[in-house]
Amino acid sequence: MHCPFCSATDTRVVDSRLGPDGDQVRRRRKCGSCDERFTTYEYADLNMPRVSKSDGVGEAFNVDKIRAGMMLALEKRPVSMDSIDRAIQQIKKKILSSGLREVESQWIGERVMDELRELDGVAFIRFASVYRSFSDIDEFVKTINLMESKAATQKS
Repeated sequence: MHCPFCSATDTRVVDSRLGPDGDQVRRRRKCGSCDERFTTYEYADLNMPRVSKSDGVGEAFNVDKIRAGMMLALEKRPVSMDSIDRAIQQIKKKILSSGLREVESQWIGERVMDELRELDGVAFIRFASVYRSFSDIDEFVKTINLMESKAATQKS
């Protein structure tokens, strides 16, 4: 590992800790040349399945598209970045645990809506209204009523 401050290759690990979900390792390192400390994160490099879009075109999985869609829906909402990152990790875990080599973009969209429903109701409605292309107010009201009924059953 090269030091980000002086580019020396003489760095050593001072401390290692497991991440909160157990899927990453946080390492504190110290440079042998300039004595600066820095943190690195180690993740397993897993092959994500390809994404099959509704027009039949396939493309590589891109977590940045999920993040961008969620950030747009969560704009000006009181949700922490840590919560968003955890939700994205959950989506990635669900995709990987599906065991599929190719997943449909609609399936991913549904997982995003599931996570947004848990994070923030307003963000869920924002995302769903664009994702499902509501054509009239009735579809919008049905989605809100469905969300309210699910919330009521979860409380009881």
